[in-house]
Amino acid sequence: MPRFIIPLLMIAIIDIYAFQVFKTLGKGWVQRAIQIIYWMIPLVIVFFMVAEASQVKLGLSRSVSISLVAILFVAYITKLAVVGMLFFGDTMVYLGNIFKSFSDKDISLRSYTRPKFIKNLALIAGAIPFSTLLYGILRNAYRYSILRESVAIDNLPDDLVGLKIVQISDIHSGSFMFKEPIRKAINLINKEAADLVFFTGDLVNEKASEMDNLMDVFDKIKAKRGVYSVLGNHDYGDYAPWKDNDEKLANFARLQEIHKELGWDLLMNENRVLDVNNAKLGIIGVENWSAKGFRTNGDLAKAYKGTEATDVKLLLSHDPSHWDAEVNKKYKDIDLTFSGHTHGFQFGIVIPGFMKWSPAKYMYKQWSGLYKEGKQHIYVNRGLGMLGYPGRIGMLPEITVIELKKA
Repeated sequence: MPRFIIPLLMIAIIDIYAFQVFKTLGKGWVQRAIQIIYWMIPLVIVFFMVAEASQVKLGLSRSVSISLVAILFVAYITKLAVVGMLFFGDTMVYLGNIFKSFSDKDISLRSYTRPKFIKNLALIAGAIPFSTLLYGILRNAYRYSILRESVAIDNLPDDLVGLKIVQISDIHSGSFMFKEPIRKAINLINKEAADLVFFTGDLVNEKASEMDNLMDVFDKIKAKRGVYSVLGNHDYGDYAPWKDNDEKLANFARLQEIHKELGWDLLMNENRVLDVNNAKLGIIGVENWSAKGFRTNGDLAKAYKGTEATDVKLLLSHDPSHWDAEVNKKYKDIDLTFSGHTHGFQFGIVIPGFMKWSPAKYMYKQWSGLYKEGKQHIYVNRGLGMLGYPGRIGMLPEITVIELKKA
């Protein structure tokens, strides 16, 4: 319980301060209802913290858990915006009164009455993230976008010109509340009639069992020359509590079996060489490899071995930080790398042909879309699913379609 003291204090400060605005909303029974709902939210948090500290399993369904996370997330981002504007307004007015007190002795600094316009500004400040986050959940969570790119490969054989690859990434099956909308994504993938489908990691959030209810959805993905996959940092079970290491290893073994049952060829630091008419295509897959502090099990030297003579080399590596750290330094003949991991932060602004921005850019040099250095390329997919916040703002869930062409 001691580890919850600081979070509880922070929550108490935010709630008490923001309540100065919310307590004035409405009249009569409406006002009382708003106040009851307002204080129910921190009570729910305290309840979950006590349950966590007591190691009590609540047995909540996935949809209930995700809904609660969404409510709490939206509520506290809204409250933080209100508190921020309230604090700023109070500070400015109080400082103004200090300066006025030097010339007007009648001004008292002992008592402070907050001007109504500050409360109104705070409410407006809260309304912006509230409406935006709610829109991201209700409208954008399953609003799949197809992004298309033509990638020019140096010395591309004629037999590989026009090769179509569909990439998906970061499914995070434990974050899906609804099953049916995902079928739409699968239909969009299959409609492309791709030569290859690549999945670049993070099938689950924590446990392999998150896929139990979705097997009959994702096993419908088809490609002419196969579906290939790799692991992401969430696939190892590092973010879940386990009673012992054997249980964790059993979960990891089950996750690998799921890839097979889906009909996906999981590449664990290995490769596949495909004969495409008269050309040889090397598909290389590494386990998670990160230069940003996440788990690193990837062994590119091992995965690469046997593809030296292939005409084109395609690499699947979950974390895009791998590209600058190793791929384009030591493996200059890997033509195109496919990554995910960043989610585009699930928040950003995209105006095609004009700008693309997200907080993700401050953490990853390659964070969304196609990048090129010399003759090598990397494509970073923003992900099909979600993590934490069950929605998206600006950065819609993505299905990537890439066609190879001659440079």
